[in-house]
Formats: sequence, structure tokens, C-alpha cells
Amino acid sequence: MKKNINFIVKETENNLRVDVLINKRDELISRTRIKNLILKEKLKLNNEIITSPSKKVLTGDELSLQIPEPKEASLKPYNFKLEIIHEDDDLLVINKPAGIIMHPGAGNYDKTLVNALVNYNKNSLSNIGDELRPGIVHRIDKNTSGLVVIAKNNETHENLSKQFNDHSITRIYQLLIWGKLRPSSGRIDTYITRSSKNRQLMEVSRSKGKRAITNYKTIEIFENNKIPTLSLVECKLETGRTHQIRVHMTYMGNSIVGDNKYKKKYKKLKNVEVGLDSLLSKLDRQFLHAKTLGFVHPKTTEAMIFSSVFPKELNNILKMLKNTK
Repeated sequence: MKKNINFIVKETENNLRVDVLINKRDELISRTRIKNLILKEKLKLNNEIITSPSKKVLTGDELSLQIPEPKEASLKPYNFKLEIIHEDDDLLVINKPAGIIMHPGAGNYDKTLVNALVNYNKNSLSNIGDELRPGIVHRIDKNTSGLVVIAKNNETHENLSKQFNDHSITRIYQLLIWGKLRPSSGRIDTYITRSSKNRQLMEVSRSKGKRAITNYKTIEIFENNKIPTLSLVECKLETGRTHQIRVHMTYMGNSIVGDNKYKKKYKKLKNVEVGLDSLLSKLDRQFLHAKTLGFVHPKTTEAMIFSSVFPKELNNILKMLKNTK
């Protein structure tokens, strides 16, 4: 059964963006979902189809948003062992390893985290988003490890999406970068947009794109004549843009170790500890880990916080760096 939202724009709502207005009128529908429905031609403004979420409305405008029934996903199960940190009737918190992407897309349709979730329990995932992304509320990159929350039902999905849109989720990452940050701690506040040179990458912009805010602090600096200067850094996100930490670290001049998209692949360095050289050269992922994830439980309203440790391949590098001091 389809649901329609119909209303007339009030005087106090004049000149608001249409996606913002709909979200204000019905907070249970996330801005992300509203945007997707508009792009799929489900919105009529004064009986004309509108496909721009940023379209401004005028007093007296008539809006009608069609919300179709969620589609059933037809996804192939993937027998992949999930590291489940927490599970209840409404959500899962998973510690994702590097090397697996979150959901099906170009070039990979059956060996993703979503396929593994379908294999685990296909009847217990939200299905209000894209049919290829059941349960997926947010994402971390393929070659990043760490904590992600998965929605088991649509009500939980909408609630968590709203928390992400409101930037009230706690997300803390730890990473190893080349060199040292100056200043050693601070707040990076820029716009991030798609790169004009490479459409697969993002870049900092002064005027266009989405606002991106990263709070960072240096935890430890590794610096002596046996190794290149490296720093262990912690980043707390206020926003969650595509590749945000990777882009912001590159912008600061300190790209993440192992990040071969925003930095050239590791080159052998002279006079470097042999064991460390071997570990760094064999690292086939970026040294970036989603360590802490916190949110308000959609049903119980309890504040929940989860933490995870570095996977073995990152911990081994860190141990060796500490031993070179």
C-alpha cells in the first residue's frame, strides 16, 4: 500500500528548500530518503513533477510526495563470518574488516557486507532505502575497518538516519599519517566536492560541495633515525562526507599510510627498520579504523557507545613503531 504526504506551504515556510520542508513536516522521514524519492520523481509541486531536492517553495504551493512500498531485495547470500559486537531486536553493530565493501555496486554484486547480512538473516533488515542496500544506514570505505550500525527494521532505519543527518552520532577514528600535523590538534572546517580531475576522488573546495568538519588530535609521534616520521592521530567527525578524513588529512599535507588513492603507493625508504619496511610495503589498505560509534537507541532511547581495537595488520605496525623508540 502506497502512502502519500500532501500539504500546502504556510507563510512561515516560504522560500524553504523542498526537502527541508518535508523533513520539518514529517520528521520520521530522513532527508536522505526524501532526496532519493524526489530524484525518483515521486514529488509533485503544484501538480508538476519536481526532481530537485533544493527547489525553493512559495507560500500557497501544493506539495504531494508519494512514498511507495519498499521493494524486496533479491540479493545473493554471501557466506562471510560477521564480527557482531552487539545485536538486539532493532539493530546490529558490526566490526567490519578492511577489504569488503558495504553494499552491491558496479563491479561487485555478491561479495559485500549486505550479501553477508542477507546470509546471516535476510528477513531482519530494513528495506526502505535502495533495494540493494537493506539495513545500511551509513558507510565506511572498502579499505577502512571498524564499527558500523545496521538497521533491522524501517522505524530504526529512519531514526538512525535522522541522528546521522543531525550530526548527533559519535564517530571516532584512529589513523596513522605520514609526518606530523601542524598544529598537532585542531578543527578542519571546509567544503568537500568531487574532484574535477578524477571523478572517483573527492577534494577540498572553498566554495562548492558539502560542508565537512573534522576535529583531530595527535596521540603519538614516531620520529627517529630508523624510521620516517609518522603520527598516530584521532579524528572525531562532526559530519560524514565521502572520504572525509582521507581528504582532510591530504589537505593538511599528511596523507594516511596505505592510502593509495590520495597518496602514491608506498615506496621503499632507505635506512628504515627492515621489519617495518616489510609491514608498510605489504599493507594493502589505508591505516584508518572506525574505533568508536555512539548513538541513541531508537526504541529504548538509551545512549549507546561501542569501541573496537585495531585489526592485527594495523596493530603489528603500531607495535613495531613503539619498539623502535
